[in-house]
Amino acid sequence: MNRKRALISDAFKVKRIRVGTEKFGAVKNQHGPTDIKSTIQYLMTLFPRKLFNDTLPQIVLKHQLYSIHNDKTLVDKELNKLRERGELLMFQLGFDAEAFGLIFASDYKAKVLAAEEGRETRATVERFLEKVVSSCTDLSFSKNKMLREFLFTDSEITQLVKSGVLTVRDAGSWWLSIPNSGKFTKYFIQGRKAVLGMVKKSKYSEVLKAELEERRTTAHVKFHMKYHIHDIVGAELVER
Repeated sequence: MNRKRALISDAFKVKRIRVGTEKFGAVKNQHGPTDIKSTIQYLMTLFPRKLFNDTLPQIVLKHQLYSIHNDKTLVDKELNKLRERGELLMFQLGFDAEAFGLIFASDYKAKVLAAEEGRETRATVERFLEKVVSSCTDLSFSKNKMLREFLFTDSEITQLVKSGVLTVRDAGSWWLSIPNSGKFTKYFIQGRKAVLGMVKKSKYSEVLKAELEERRTTAHVKFHMKYHIHDIVGAELVER
């Protein structure tokens, strides 16, 4: 197991949170089946935009959807449809190989371009968003693909890394990334640990979801409590 993942999850793996029978946050459309897009929109309402001065796009983690929908295959299938239509982007989040961030493409592009205003890298970033992000569902890109298929030069790739839309994966490849998301990762991980600690300290290491939602949080929990509950349940860091 990855050491970072072990530090985040193992100590609390067997703890339990009783959430009852209600699937909190589930959204059904008028035709009956659960609407994955509406669920993503619901989870995004829990994202603390003001905490980041509204400079970050709203981020949802893929596994948070699993806290609402039991059928992971269905969730993944519907997510792929949204990605193929160009509505949704997915990112590999560096703190955990199994953690994937979801962002609506329009929100990502708007925030990236706003941050690029007045910078010399803007033209290159704008071309990257139009040529690569709008047409490709890959999570990472090889140097060969960037040079030969998308026709970026070495210096332009350096500009894209500098702007934060690419981050190094290994020698000769890059992840699609979220600029200035380091603070999000920091607050997310410390909040996760704090909430798991609350479960651990509860009697018999059990706590009702409704009770946990109402808990007074510490300075380490900067996100909405429901955001963290969807995380720890969906990531199966707690039992229910």
